[in-house]
Amino acid sequence: MKIDLWRKPVLDWAVNNLVEIAIALAIAAAVVALLYGIKALVLRAVKKLGAQNGLTEVFASVVRKTRLWFLIALSLRMVQGYLHPPEDVSKTIVFLFTVAVALQVASWARALILGVITQRTSSIEGDPNSMASAMGIIRLLVSVVVFAIAVIVILDNLGANVTGLVAGLGIGGIAIGLAAQGIFSDLFAALSIIFDKPFCVGETITYQGKEGPVTGVVQRIGLKSTRIRSLSGDMRIIGNTQLLAQEVTNFSGREMFRFQLPIGVIHQTAHDDLQAIPSLLEAEVDRLGYRFVRAGLRAFGPSSIDYDFIFEITTDDVIEAHAALQEVALAVLALFRTRGIRFAYPTQTSFTAAPDGSLVMPYPDVMPVMHHEPES
Repeated sequence: MKIDLWRKPVLDWAVNNLVEIAIALAIAAAVVALLYGIKALVLRAVKKLGAQNGLTEVFASVVRKTRLWFLIALSLRMVQGYLHPPEDVSKTIVFLFTVAVALQVASWARALILGVITQRTSSIEGDPNSMASAMGIIRLLVSVVVFAIAVIVILDNLGANVTGLVAGLGIGGIAIGLAAQGIFSDLFAALSIIFDKPFCVGETITYQGKEGPVTGVVQRIGLKSTRIRSLSGDMRIIGNTQLLAQEVTNFSGREMFRFQLPIGVIHQTAHDDLQAIPSLLEAEVDRLGYRFVRAGLRAFGPSSIDYDFIFEITTDDVIEAHAALQEVALAVLALFRTRGIRFAYPTQTSFTAAPDGSLVMPYPDVMPVMHHEPES
């Protein structure tokens, strides 16, 4: 019955305004053709300029998302005032236009956000699989958010009470977030690693493991964990959140390693040798082809005279740097042995006294006689 009541005024209006409807539809078709032609011209101009990067490419990706159904809804809305249709027809056109605008704006927003993110990450070097996974997750999250907002806008224009819906979505989001807190933490940590680049695949890093500092080469950055091949050869798998929650040393990109090698010699070392030690160390470092920084007497220890010895090795490879450190240390050891300079080690001298306080030898003056059993 209600359909009939709605149909009769519409049919009467259509019969009495055939010419106006035909003219309006022709104008609407012309508007659609014009807007579609403008879209094609814009895309062709962008392609002809060859600016397939930067903001121009992002703009082109947004224009490509302009849909034909949106242009049709827009053109009908533009000619609605000329037709003066019945109220029910006007409400239908306005509703369709609202739905088309909400969905089209959501499509534009999605294309804009993803285009900017893609442009910002296009220069990032890393594991292609990790980048593809990260972009897939970002694409899903952006799509869900923008189209959820579009649905809420549509329902609000229909007169629905969206306050409860928004509150329900908020509570549901909080519940899901609490239930999957670890997963989302590792996910966003992975995105932070991929985009912020504190380290990349193939770089050497050091982090604090359960048994002490761990140095290794990054093998793969996943959405939940990062795989690191340690110098001992084993594969370490650590959660992205746990990895970013601590201080990480990245050795890649550095130009040199500076080492401080403490040296201690005995107190009986001759004064001339003590004065010569800094110059001897400098000459030895220069002979090996490394850069001498400084060396000098630092302190008098309980069992040693301590020197600071600092030098630099020009390399970005941690393994090569530690091999050079060993080379320098062995060369200094050989040099000191040749010069008769002895390294110190903790020692104690005991003095034995008689009851009257005079010092006595802790062993008898006469050497013990060794008795040999006769051979049978």
